[in-house]
Amino acid sequence: MDEGSPEIVPANSPASDLDQEPETSQSGDGDGDGPPEPLSDKLPVPPGELGLYRAAVALRALLLAGFFRYRVTHPVRDAPWLWLTALACELWLALAWLLAQLAKLSPTNRAAHPGRLASRHGEESLAGVDVLVTAAGAAAGAEPPLATANAVLSALAADYPAGRLACYVSDDGADMLVFEALFEAAAFARRWVPFCRRHGVEPRAPELYFARGVDYLRDRAAPSFVKERRAMKRDYEEFKVRINYLAAKARKVPEDGWVMSDGTPWPGNNPRDHPAMIQVLLGHPGDQDAEGNELPRLFYVSREKKPGFQHHRKAGALNALLRVSALLTNGAYVLNLDYDHCVTNSGALREAMCFLMDPVAGNRTCFVQFPLRIGGDDDGGGGDELASWDSVFFDIDMKCLDGIQGPVYVGSGCFFNRKALYGFDPALAEDDDAHGSWCCFGNGKGRALRRTMSAVPLLDSEDSDEQTGADSARARRRLRSYHAALERHFGHSPAFIASAFAGQGRGGGGGQSDSTVVAASSLLREAIHVVSCAYEERTRWGKDVGWVYGGGVATGFRMHARGWASAYCAPARAAFRTFACPSPSDVLAGASRRAVAAMGVLLSRHCPIWAGAGGRMRLLQRLGYVTRVAYPLASLPLTAYCALPAACLLTGRSIFPDDVSYYDAVLLILLLSSVAATAALEVRWSRVAPRAWWRDQKLWAVAGTSACLAAVFQGVLRACAGVDVGFSASAETATRSASDDEERRPLRWSNLLVPPASLLLGNLAGVVVAVSYGVDHGYRSWGPVLGKLALAGWVVAHLQGFLRGLLARRDRAPTIAVLWSVLFVSVLSLLWVNVDSYSAPPARSASQQPVL
Repeated sequence: MDEGSPEIVPANSPASDLDQEPETSQSGDGDGDGPPEPLSDKLPVPPGELGLYRAAVALRALLLAGFFRYRVTHPVRDAPWLWLTALACELWLALAWLLAQLAKLSPTNRAAHPGRLASRHGEESLAGVDVLVTAAGAAAGAEPPLATANAVLSALAADYPAGRLACYVSDDGADMLVFEALFEAAAFARRWVPFCRRHGVEPRAPELYFARGVDYLRDRAAPSFVKERRAMKRDYEEFKVRINYLAAKARKVPEDGWVMSDGTPWPGNNPRDHPAMIQVLLGHPGDQDAEGNELPRLFYVSREKKPGFQHHRKAGALNALLRVSALLTNGAYVLNLDYDHCVTNSGALREAMCFLMDPVAGNRTCFVQFPLRIGGDDDGGGGDELASWDSVFFDIDMKCLDGIQGPVYVGSGCFFNRKALYGFDPALAEDDDAHGSWCCFGNGKGRALRRTMSAVPLLDSEDSDEQTGADSARARRRLRSYHAALERHFGHSPAFIASAFAGQGRGGGGGQSDSTVVAASSLLREAIHVVSCAYEERTRWGKDVGWVYGGGVATGFRMHARGWASAYCAPARAAFRTFACPSPSDVLAGASRRAVAAMGVLLSRHCPIWAGAGGRMRLLQRLGYVTRVAYPLASLPLTAYCALPAACLLTGRSIFPDDVSYYDAVLLILLLSSVAATAALEVRWSRVAPRAWWRDQKLWAVAGTSACLAAVFQGVLRACAGVDVGFSASAETATRSASDDEERRPLRWSNLLVPPASLLLGNLAGVVVAVSYGVDHGYRSWGPVLGKLALAGWVVAHLQGFLRGLLARRDRAPTIAVLWSVLFVSVLSLLWVNVDSYSAPPARSASQQPVL
């Protein structure tokens, strides 16, 4: 293995002829008559199912209005604080539900047509795709190198022309283990890629593929395939042994740091202070697979790190990869993947191209989002036990947003139009022509001028031969001013600016032409320059260019505010899956990260309530973004409402009046029936399995009383005091902060378990007390208790999965979390007993008794 100083090999020009693509003539599929057929279609939900769902939502809203009228006009005199708390929580949760429903009334499905794409575009006329994989380092064990290797191998083996595909891996921790693992993966890809493409295997992540049970007799596999598969499995087992050996070796870091094979120290020994490193792993001239075919390119990139600079974590790493990929391959479209997300549907790239290269909607599509599923494999249907923990979000919420202006960006498994990431405006309908039209610098000022700006700066056209004297000098000044504006927007890199304006056709930008490819040494210097720490200083990176700093959802929001539309593609076979099923601690840690990011956007200048005002975003789309970033706030009323049944059962008070009339009881029954009806009809039109829907409801309750509740306080602390608190799944990851920009105060994930455990124990204790009271006082005492028991049963039903996790032998909750919960409930109970005894009216003595 050559571990010398990082080097760059000039990338070949895979798509220099994309400016003359066949579809720019706006002809049909071969006959030249009429407009071309769309490469994708919208399939609306059946009107009957959608009409019933809308009617149920409207009925539920009317019943809620009647319910709150009853709640306000019937206060509980003996427990005013409990009644007010319950009323405030019910109003808050009802308003959150109503706002969420307004953006869910127009769901839609989409269908891609890869066959039309193949007939219209040959293999060599498809647009270039650059896959950006982010990894923060594997030395601490938080990111296993085998997961990163599988993600890279699945991307390289995708069903897409090798000359149009490139993969870039960002190692933000400058970890030598990641570099060596990728070197091994590049060697294994020479055998794995031709095996996958020759036999059409699925999925193409080797770990997921070989984990499947295969019945050769039932599948009628050819003997040659059986023999080759067994040989490939042996090769993969040897590959895993080498990766595991590297991981075991990396656990003990030498005192002087790592040393490469030529005796020089590894440049990334200090993950906080190291130079930029770029290594070509696949893509050298003459690189071929085991059968002599061309291989996709593979690059290792580690951006420069220096103390005192803001590196912006994942978003900063993606922006660095975006600039490097523009200089080397400049694919028209970009796929970003997390290190543990594998491509499990090899046709996902072609399905995404059906939306992005569509002759009608492609010019206005900024990204195509795919659902992310939990690790495993499905044969097209997706077993219920492998359903995603957030299937309601991906199969309901995202389809509803797709019916407005498009889904939100979720951080991975997303194909971007590179022009949208650069801050260009979408092509306007009146300006659509053979090459499309792009507008740059899409802020609110001077939009009329930018609508006339073409791919090549129009200011150049003013320097005509007829201009002399003062006119020529004025034109040169304007040209210099325009170039200065470009540098303030994109940074001080003429090569990168040139790549940003290259290939403006629908599917162009597949690579730099031979006339624009600079020498290897110049390309090396330019690539190192664009990933330096100071490159983004005083530019629009992270604001109007690239991934927005401060929240992943803000990236998609900025594009939608410019007038772009996005698309949601959910093929029958899941396109992306996690490498392994996450543990409960990983699920809570992930929920905490997402909730903290949402709160960060809500409390920043990117807040969708006021950001992008005056843009071209639809009102319902903005409302969808508001509900997406404000959902952690619902944890406050949810936690309080889950505590009310325990408080009522332990204190003998109630949040409802004792005298409930017949009509009021009917209203409550109708309201509960409407809740069940809306849930059933939603499951019906979305085709979500009822068990998956119920699992999502339980996770909503657990995460809402733990991760989201903590995220509210974390977001407030970060916005007001600048204190960054992060929850981690283990002690190792708690101490690892090499890739962070500022000092973080890590807390163990077990602290998140205290609130839901306390609620669960409190409600169980209340149930025991209430049942004991009913047994002691006879059947007449059960009437006032039944409503309280129903509410406590609702809380226990949603947290019962969490209870099983507390009692499980594997991945069980730490004992300290249970002890803290018991102590918390006990202290509150004793505090109530003392407060109630002092606040109770004094008993009258015998002398004070009235004489009858």
